[in-house]
Amino acid sequence: MSKPKQTKTAKVTAMLQRPSGATLEAICKATGWQPHSARAALSGLRKANHQIERIAKEGSAASVYRIVSSTEAPS
Repeated sequence: MSKPKQTKTAKVTAMLQRPSGATLEAICKATGWQPHSARAALSGLRKANHQIERIAKEGSAASVYRIVSSTEAPS
């Protein structure tokens, strides 16, 4: 039996759940997406009730994104 294929959105979610979070550049590199597609994925996660924190690093143009909480719909 083969492992189920991990989606790119699932990969992004896992990256954002790390305590260190992920930059937009890291998301693009991991998925092969363009920056506008990575930002759209972040918007989609927000619509799916994930609270995403954006941390602007001093002296750097790159922001770090991280999921701070998520509210899943009841089954």
